Amino acid sequence: MTLVEGATLGVVQGLTEFLPISSSAHLILVRAVLGWDAGELNLAFDVACHLGTLVAVVAYFRGDLAAMIRSIPRALSSRPDADGRRIWLIAAAMLPIVIVALTLGDYLEIARGRPRVTAAALIAGAGLLFLVERLKHRTGTEASLTVSGSIGIGIAQALALVPGVSRSGATITAGMLLGMNRLASARFTFLLSVPAIAAAAAHEGLKLRHMALTGNDWALFGVGLATSCVVGYLAVSYLLKFLVSHRLDVFAWYRIAVALAIFAWL
Repeated sequence: MTLVEGATLGVVQGLTEFLPISSSAHLILVRAVLGWDAGELNLAFDVACHLGTLVAVVAYFRGDLAAMIRSIPRALSSRPDADGRRIWLIAAAMLPIVIVALTLGDYLEIARGRPRVTAAALIAGAGLLFLVERLKHRTGTEASLTVSGSIGIGIAQALALVPGVSRSGATITAGMLLGMNRLASARFTFLLSVPAIAAAAAHEGLKLRHMALTGNDWALFGVGLATSCVVGYLAVSYLLKFLVSHRLDVFAWYRIAVALAIFAWL
């Protein structure tokens, strides 16, 4: 893999990690269609790109995250404030994906190698985006989200371990089905992505602890991290502004177009 290819994949990761169109699907498909396969380095490169998107979302929500850290003592009290309550909601939402990853991880790896599964998941996710936009208008905020509702969002996040589902798409949809408006659901989704991406990067990173890397490998990882970080930051900023006054239909139509292209390519 060249630096240009690495930068391209970094852009793909940064853009698709936060837009509801599935980053895993795009990385798998771009590699398959263009023949960009780095062998054992694919996993290490993906970890670098995940770290880039993690830096992006932490930088964008640094104020919210700092407030949550300061509220940890209050979160442990009987009457936590809004930031303390958010900590509990995010913790509850992380439970399903931890359970699924530990018990079904091998089966999910098999799914990653099946483009038809990815295409089907893209279409199913598009259908849910269309559906949620045509139900009753939602005006709820994070304040209306319960712990059980947060676990429901976590279940949606766990489903996104299947390539093509999209973590942001599944969790935004789940939040809206629970009565939250688009913007509130997206903000909660992005804050939830901090521990989710960090856990995924740590889990995959452990597999690399015995891998010997060259200077060229580190340069490639640096390019992937930097491009995914910059593009990821811009993607978060764009989507939050977009959702103020636009529906999710455009992303649903895009998912269908990509799925049809996959079937045609197969």
